[in-house]
Amino acid sequence: MTDTMTDSWRPGDSKRATDAMIRVDQAGEYGATRIYAGQLAVLGDRHPAARAIHHMAAQEERHRAFFDRMIAERGVRPTILQPLWNVAGFALGAVTAAIGPDAAMACTAAVETEIDKHYSEQLEILGASDPELSAAIVDFQAEEVEHRDHALAAGAENAFGYPVLSGLIRLGCKVAIAAAKRI
Repeated sequence: MTDTMTDSWRPGDSKRATDAMIRVDQAGEYGATRIYAGQLAVLGDRHPAARAIHHMAAQEERHRAFFDRMIAERGVRPTILQPLWNVAGFALGAVTAAIGPDAAMACTAAVETEIDKHYSEQLEILGASDPELSAAIVDFQAEEVEHRDHALAAGAENAFGYPVLSGLIRLGCKVAIAAAKRI
């Protein structure tokens, strides 16, 4: 299996690489906002997890707004898959929340685990070539790790079938990242 990160983000083509990073990051942050919207639609505002989910959703919205701005300012082509992320993200959030609060937290932990890895790979590729993008990724990565750690502390690993559920969600994230880089 080839490394999709280096296949589409070659150091010699920094404009293409940063465009792909911005495109996939914007799509991912949009998807995250939809996951939290789905969770809140099922759990409601009065559920004990709602306050934390609202907090995480607000941070994801701030991340998405940054990448929206980057897309506009730098003339980056956004992914045409956004309608899919809209539905898939909301459905993933709603289904995991319907299974139960632990499954909703398992979803968050799985997604944020992959995003942490994804952002680390991007930072390695970027080096010092794009300080604005690198600084944002460092900031956002710290918040994503905070989300993952909160989800684990809130019972993610107690979800029924956690290893399978987490593995499937992480695989879905990897597929979504690879698709958004190119499409």
